[in-house]
Amino acid sequence: MKFSELNLNTPLTNALDDLGFDTATPIQYQSYPVIMSGKDVVGIAQTGTGKTLAYCLPILRVLTYKPQVNPRVLIMVPTRELVVQVVDELEKLSKYTKNRILGVFGGTNINTQKKAIAEGADIIVATPGRLYDLALARSIELKKIQKIVIDEVDVMLDLGFKFQIENILELLPRQRQGILFSATMTDKVVKIINDSFIHPVKISVAVSGTPLENIEQTRYDVQNFYTKMNLLEHLLDDYETYSKAIIFAKNKRMADRIYDRLEEVFSGEACVIHSNKTQNYRLRSIRQFESGENRLLIATDVMARGIDIEQVSHVISLDTPDYPENYMHRIGRTGRAEKKGASILMTKAKEQEFLENIEKLMNKKIEVIPFPKEVEISEELTPEEQPKVVEIDTTKRRKGAQDPEKGASFHDKKEKNMKENLGGSYRREIAKKYKKPKTKGDKNFNRRYNKKL
Repeated sequence: MKFSELNLNTPLTNALDDLGFDTATPIQYQSYPVIMSGKDVVGIAQTGTGKTLAYCLPILRVLTYKPQVNPRVLIMVPTRELVVQVVDELEKLSKYTKNRILGVFGGTNINTQKKAIAEGADIIVATPGRLYDLALARSIELKKIQKIVIDEVDVMLDLGFKFQIENILELLPRQRQGILFSATMTDKVVKIINDSFIHPVKISVAVSGTPLENIEQTRYDVQNFYTKMNLLEHLLDDYETYSKAIIFAKNKRMADRIYDRLEEVFSGEACVIHSNKTQNYRLRSIRQFESGENRLLIATDVMARGIDIEQVSHVISLDTPDYPENYMHRIGRTGRAEKKGASILMTKAKEQEFLENIEKLMNKKIEVIPFPKEVEISEELTPEEQPKVVEIDTTKRRKGAQDPEKGASFHDKKEKNMKENLGGSYRREIAKKYKKPKTKGDKNFNRRYNKKL
């Protein structure tokens, strides 16, 4: 369906023309009339299908100019990078309107954000953590919110924002429209929907976990990190094929290790993002990768969630994710907007169970590629891969435990140690003399004791 077939106004049509957007994706044209109706909406669509535009267009279509200070639309997303991306998208679509759009997120001066909110905004795009802090400080008034959008809600819940999301929803007015978008439907997501949405209309353009057909998926069996790096360098030598690749790492330490190694071989071609990097560094890395200044972007799962970068030729996973949903988010960085993409997964023997869970979720086998003969198989192991040596601490044996070197005791007890413990001579002598216990206080005990005597 063409955007011209939707009931868009002239400012939105002109903005879309400037952006070169002509055809709506399934999630966009299916969501538009439902969101316009004012009903609660739950959209299940894979990453890369245009979810952001699916809720931005109808919201902007009904948002009329008002001089009020308090925001009328609230959009929650999981990461700072996604806040910047959504704000940028809204500003482009609002080119011919007077909509005031503000993004707030952690890692920056909260007082600056308080001042910006006080100046007035129509749409607030925020991460749940910083939004909750602002709400507690009474710096943002949520009672005028007409529409709440929770994008990538499954990611927020995985990051531990369940408490903040639930409390923010409690602060919103009862009469509001709820819009929720997610790539996967988990039990936690279902609970949020049941607790906070009223008879939502469900829009699903693909079964949760179904891979995008335009992404070619392959994998290699590789036994350790340094062999993976040898294979990665071999692949990336093909500049024409791997023109713009995102490389996923399991954690921040691994991301830095990959970056340092690639900088030695492909100097100046790589950049990295993870939560230990400053906000400016992360935004600069994404900007350089998006513009083509850097060919390679190394990222952790959390940092790359929802990032929309065009023309990504490959997604390369140097590990098999523990959770199959994370794999779905990874491969969704390529093949966006129905364009062709490719995904490469490297799997160790210990990760076979994770691989089986991914294939079960997708109901699809990932094609195995033979390991190239020209790539060196390294024997070197990272500290995490090296076998752990368990040392027995013999200096802190349990009291009474047998010494393994001395063996069992073989002698009998001495005669003085074989006597029965009768409670001490003092107590026996007092009982004979007074016929009752000397100790005072327990009258019931004394009474029972005298009867026995």
